[in-house]
Amino acid sequence: MNIGLIGCGNISHAYLKNGKTFKQTTLRACADARPEAAKACAETYGLKAMSVDELLADPSIDAILNLTTPQSHVAINLRAIEAGKHVHCEKPFGLDREGGRRVIEAAKAKGLRVGCAPDTFLGGGHQTCRKLIDQGLIGRVVSGTAFMLCHGHESWHPAPAFYYQKGGGPLFDMGPYYLTALVNLLGPVARVSAFTNRSTDLRQGLKANEGKTFPVEIDTHVSALLEFASGAIITLITSFDVWKHSNLKDIELHGTEGSLHIPDPNAFNGDIRFFKAGLSADWAPADNPFIYNDNMRGIGLADLAAGVAKGRPHRCSGDLAFHVLDIMCGICESAAEGRCVALSTTCERPAPLPVGLLAGELD
Repeated sequence: MNIGLIGCGNISHAYLKNGKTFKQTTLRACADARPEAAKACAETYGLKAMSVDELLADPSIDAILNLTTPQSHVAINLRAIEAGKHVHCEKPFGLDREGGRRVIEAAKAKGLRVGCAPDTFLGGGHQTCRKLIDQGLIGRVVSGTAFMLCHGHESWHPAPAFYYQKGGGPLFDMGPYYLTALVNLLGPVARVSAFTNRSTDLRQGLKANEGKTFPVEIDTHVSALLEFASGAIITLITSFDVWKHSNLKDIELHGTEGSLHIPDPNAFNGDIRFFKAGLSADWAPADNPFIYNDNMRGIGLADLAAGVAKGRPHRCSGDLAFHVLDIMCGICESAAEGRCVALSTTCERPAPLPVGLLAGELD
């Protein structure tokens, strides 16, 4: 499948460096609203620089990799679909349910595939945890916690303003990693309840952005309760208002027969530990039998291409991304309206990856 990249910003390098890992896709061209960014990207990675209009009109391009900022995701996805191309975009899937639904409906009407990041849950760390849960290691999952705590991105990101606009913040920026990982492990969410706030309306730049200021349009601390259809109740806290914490990170799940520590969902591998009631006196390490443990951003796009070729569902599906978007919108509604919100969407858990794959394989 020939791929055209739209959006040559900070995240694009992670995808482009992995471009040759998966033979299901070939990156051919790139475009950006800033022609100089597209030119630099093309020169670095051996691509053809084009305008966005030229790229969408090119009949040799089968699918679009949409790495624009969140405010442009829906518009570019719709333009790609209208041009008859499959599309895989960065998270979040949209800024609201209406936009996400339009993309889903447009793709189905054209018989095209739509996918969305994150694809980190396809890494060895999270596939191992999925396998352990499916095998019943900790019994039925009853509760858990998921924490993403930091003080924002203005200390390192070269252009952090969009993180404090609608579609940014700790929930829409980092929440998709945690929520997608949890849905992969536990299935869909049924209801949410939440509180949110913010520490300031004006962010002061740090380090690389010293002397700059960034207006804050969204809440930057989110505390939510997620009730899954399975009955599990998970506490999710995402924050750009935490200077330092002792060790509140990653995900932990607690079941009827034990507990499982799940690594950072923004990475493909990490610390996997379990406690089995009556078996271990303390946390014990879990063996990881899966292959993709390095930064494999782009594996979700490759899986979309493999799904098209083999006629099977792809794992980073639009339905999964739309359900995650629905969860985040429900969290915001709950906080704004002071009520528990029942979700209107659901989805299937993505198929797990098989053990024993060779590099580049997905089936």
